[in-house]
Order: sequence, then structure tokens, then C-alpha cells
Amino acid sequence: MSAPTPIASPSLRTSGILPTANELADLLRLAVPVVVVQVGIMLMGVVDSIMVGHLSATALASVALGNMYFMGLAIFGMGVLLALDPLVAQAVGAGDHPAIARALQRGLVLALVLTVPCGALLLTAERVLTGIGEPPEVVPGAALFARIMIPSVLPFFVFIVFRQTLQALGRLRAIVAVIVLANLLNGLLDWVLIFGHLGAPAMGVAGSAWATTLSRWAMVAGLIAFSWQDLRSHLLPLRPELGHWRPLARMFGLGLPIGLQFMLEWGVFGTVMMLMGRLGTVPVAAHQIAINVASLTFMVPLGVSAAAAVLVGRAVGRGDGPGAVREARAALTIGVAFMSAMALLLLVLPGPIARLYTQDLAVITLAATLLPIAGAFQIFDGTQVVSIGILRGLGDTRAPFVIAVLGFWLLGFPVSLWLGFRTSLGAAGLWWGLVVGLVAVAALLLLRLRARFRREIGRVHVDEPTPASGSGVTSAA
Repeated sequence: MSAPTPIASPSLRTSGILPTANELADLLRLAVPVVVVQVGIMLMGVVDSIMVGHLSATALASVALGNMYFMGLAIFGMGVLLALDPLVAQAVGAGDHPAIARALQRGLVLALVLTVPCGALLLTAERVLTGIGEPPEVVPGAALFARIMIPSVLPFFVFIVFRQTLQALGRLRAIVAVIVLANLLNGLLDWVLIFGHLGAPAMGVAGSAWATTLSRWAMVAGLIAFSWQDLRSHLLPLRPELGHWRPLARMFGLGLPIGLQFMLEWGVFGTVMMLMGRLGTVPVAAHQIAINVASLTFMVPLGVSAAAAVLVGRAVGRGDGPGAVREARAALTIGVAFMSAMALLLLVLPGPIARLYTQDLAVITLAATLLPIAGAFQIFDGTQVVSIGILRGLGDTRAPFVIAVLGFWLLGFPVSLWLGFRTSLGAAGLWWGLVVGLVAVAALLLLRLRARFRREIGRVHVDEPTPASGSGVTSAA
């Protein structure tokens, strides 16, 4: 396998390559719609919870637990499909339209393949949730929710394939429009199916699951309809290379570390949430407030991360090493600046923020203790997620996985356990462990970025080399 033509890339420390106002504006133009989409996807779950919460606390807990089980499985496939970021973005930068089509079509094949194990594992929800000691009154509803969500797995993955492709192409209006319409549809279906309006039977928890499933199919249909002009030339005709399994396996290999890294990060935060239950009801409620606020602010650097993957990937594709560095600097500047502002807000106003969620004095007091800690890790959380996007644009997917293992599980999690259960810090100690993990991950990722930009950068290919093209296969670094 021959390597593609490398691109000489300056170091991040090279002078004279600071991002310009235009480059910052370009990144924001791409990042803002992505943030809107992320918030829209998150809002669908919030509306589900609000609607079903009017039935009973048990129904609310069932939906929350069932959705958590779904995401715990689906997040791996979602990560694998983010292999599209470097493949499509670099192909766009290079003007390589056949490569865009190959990546999109293979992404759809991977979506179909990933649907099978994910759907099968959703059938095990009752057994798994019972085995880990979840409340007996909640498990049946959560398992029912998970089973009904099985038909939503395929549209969930297909939507990701189309979304990542359209983001790399810079076609975002349709995605934003579809998310807005999907939220309206989901809210209407929740109202109809949960409570039994407009002649429909009152289905409760099952109605919430069906509303989400139907909305996801509508999202895919809407995205195809609104973006057909952009997608048609890449979807049709089917590429003859689609039947070659080796490039598909390489594409899976490129996305596999992303899926594993997503699972590791999601897993450490989910495990800390479960450990909060051992400390009592008040710590769980306070943790939920703090993590909800942190998750909301996290949507902005997550959008910047996605934009960075696209813009850095395009720069690599067109052979512009200095441009890739400038895009990386622009992304880090915006991501860290925003999270610094959010950190200041959480440090200054923890009490008023906590009171937006509850009037329980004990919960407010503890949440006001946890929110400043959340503020402390905001900057590092923003740094690490933006750095991962930059590395993904370069085609470097293995390093973030290794760093997640080291930072979150070998360092941060043991510190959480020790501070949470061996000292008087309790809930705050569990959170300080998360801070330690995020600091380590952010620092290691910045070091990785520095090392990658000191080396020659090559475009990522998954296809076999041909005598005509001279390009070959470059696996993730």
C-alpha cells in the first residue's frame, strides 16, 4: 500500500499563522447551525421527559432509564459513523467527488450493519437493567421503551450519515429545518400518543417511545426531501466499489476508535451518576442539575468540534497545511473562550442557577456546591472536545481513544472513587475526580495536536491504490 502525497505542515507554534477574522467567521458560520442541531436533538428528549412526567414519577424514570439504555448502545455506532468526517471533508477539499460518493454510500452500508447488533441488544434491556439493580417498578417500563425504540435505530444511524456528509459539504440549512420540524412533530405525537388525544389510545411510556421512533423516520425522510439536490449525485448511481469489503473494513477501522472513545467518556459520566445513588436522593438530584447545565453548555464546543473536523479536513484535502493550523487555532480560540465565559457564570451564580430547577433547599445547597466544580472543568471539557474534532479532521482517531482510557478511567475515575467514598467530600469528591480526568485528557490531546502538526499530514484513503491515482491507504494515526 503506497502512502498519499504528504502535506508539509507548520507547527502550532509557528508565527504568522494566527486565525484571521474571516476564518473565525467561517468557523462560526458552520458551528452555529451544528449547535442548533445538537440542542434540537437534546430538546426532543427534554420534551419527552416533560410530557411523560405528567403521568407519574415511575413513568418519568422509565423513559429516562430506557433512553439511557438506548443511548448507551447507540453511541458506539454514532461514533463509528463519524469516520465520515475526515473522509468526506478531505474529499471536499480535494474536489474528489467520487470519494464523497463512496464515503456516503459506505456510510449507509455501515449504518445498516450497525443496526443489527444494536437492535438485538435493545431486546436484552429488562435482563440487563434487572441485573444491575435498577428499581423493579421502573424496569418493565424502561424495557418496553427500549423494545419500541428498535425500529428507530436505523433512521437514527442514517440521519447521522446524512448529517455528517451535509456538514462536510457545508449544506446545513436543511438539517436545521428538519430538526425544528422534528421537534414540533415529536411534541405533537407525545401529546397524542402519551395521553390519548385525537382519538388515539392513551399509551403512556409506550406512546413516548413511538413518538420518538416516528419522529426519527420523519427526520430521515425530511432530510432526503430537503437535501435531494445535494445528495442525489452522491447517492446515485451506486458505486461499483461498494461491493469491496476491504475499504469498508478500513472505514470501520477508522471509526471504531471514535465509537470506543464515545463509550468510554459516556461510561465514566454514567457510572459517576449511578455512584451518586449510593450517597442518597439529594446528591442524585443535585448531580442531575449540575450535569444538565454542563451538558447544555457543552453543546457549543461540541458544535465547534464538528466544524473544526470539517474545516481542518478540507484544508488537508486541498493540501493547505498552514490553513489546517489556522482552522485548528480558530476552533480552540472560540471553544475555550465560550467555555471560559460559562465557567465564570457557574462560579458566580451557582445558587440562582440551581433555583431554576428546584425549590428544595438541600438540593439547592448541594447543587450550588457542584456547579462551581462544573465551572472548573468547563474550560478543559471545551478544550478536549474541540481537540478531538481537529484530530478527527486530520484522520487521527486512535489517539483520542487511548487518551480517554488513560485520562478518564485510569486517572479520573479512581480519583472520583477515592474522593467520593474515602474522604468527607462525598458528591463533590466524585465531581473533582471528573475534573482531574478532564484536565489530563485536555492536556494530552493538546500535546497530541502539537505532535501531529509537527509532522507531515497526509490525506486519509480507504480504497486500494490504483496505478492511475497513485494514492493509497492511510490508516488513522
